[in-house]
Amino acid sequence: MATIRSFDFRVFSYVLEGLSVDESQNTVYTPGSSVTRKGLAIVVTDSDGNRGEFVNLDSDSAMTAQSIAIANMLVGRDVDARELMYDDAKRVHRKQGAFGYSNLDIAIWDLAGKRANLPIYKLLGGFRKSLPAYVSTFHGDRNGGLSTKEAFADYAEACLEQGFKAFKIHGWSAGDRREEAANVLHVAARVGGRMDLMLDPACELRTFGDALYVGRACDEAKFFWYEDPFRDGGFSRHAHRKLRQMLKTPILMGEHIRGLEAKADAITAEATDYVRVNPTLDMGVTGAMKIAHLAEAHGLDVEFHGCGPSQRQVMAAVRNANYYELTLCAPGIGNPKPPIYACGYSDSPEHVDADGNVPMPDLPGIGVGYHWDFIIRSTTEQVTVGR
Repeated sequence: MATIRSFDFRVFSYVLEGLSVDESQNTVYTPGSSVTRKGLAIVVTDSDGNRGEFVNLDSDSAMTAQSIAIANMLVGRDVDARELMYDDAKRVHRKQGAFGYSNLDIAIWDLAGKRANLPIYKLLGGFRKSLPAYVSTFHGDRNGGLSTKEAFADYAEACLEQGFKAFKIHGWSAGDRREEAANVLHVAARVGGRMDLMLDPACELRTFGDALYVGRACDEAKFFWYEDPFRDGGFSRHAHRKLRQMLKTPILMGEHIRGLEAKADAITAEATDYVRVNPTLDMGVTGAMKIAHLAEAHGLDVEFHGCGPSQRQVMAAVRNANYYELTLCAPGIGNPKPPIYACGYSDSPEHVDADGNVPMPDLPGIGVGYHWDFIIRSTTEQVTVGR
């Protein structure tokens, strides 16, 4: 029986050009500016010398600290006992939601795939080999990018011409209901009927009245979904159920509630029509698959938040998902990411096929190879657990 021997953690920094952070802490297009971000690279090694890897470009300091803490309780475990490790981590870190376990679970699944010489999605059963994608925009800016409803519509048309079948708007941080509604109607007038359209205010609308006002514009424009609209933070089952009762547009919520049981409560409370999931936040591949099958059992679709190899692997293993999210994108800069992949993998909108699909990588495990020279050069902190 192979056991987990060690986890190696590297926190690294990277710079994204053409962006800044606005007053609401949303990232927006800003020519001449840049933002510095941190990622987390994990290597798990087993007693047979096999190696699993995962790089999370969005692991903040709290998530990283929790990942390191959980790793201490996993060293020496059977590498194939993923359900037991999931269950124990969830219990021990119940006060913190165990979100840090996500990084570890994905790395352990990468290890399992490499030991079996199969990509994760095939280990999970395999449903498809390519994924229909949608462009998910950066928030609206005041800097000459996505600054007007005309700019949003122009970008949607450009994405349609490229082959995309769907387009999601992140509006302005101001959360002005009239500006948001006008944007919804204008974009729909330009591309509606030819693309599925979605709106994600990202909890910027301040009141239920604001959310209802914008939601009625989504109804008129026949939007595919309306996501996390107002300042409850995406938590209130009651408020979202009331919104569902008053609108025709399907509601998507659940991005900010963690884990299987919380998603089940949202479904049974009739708070959502689509179920949000993210393997990097919902306890990894193991947790995301549980949520996908929970939604399936209720006859609902599960929609994956964010993009990356782990999202692709899980989405390719389930039937009940519509679109892969290319987030976040803007005209002229696409979907900026640091050069961490050494295998040709990309989440750039320029790399979809003529039908707007992204392919499934077929390398074993998570399906990608990492540019470790870049990660090592950019490392700011290193921790090893076990050995």
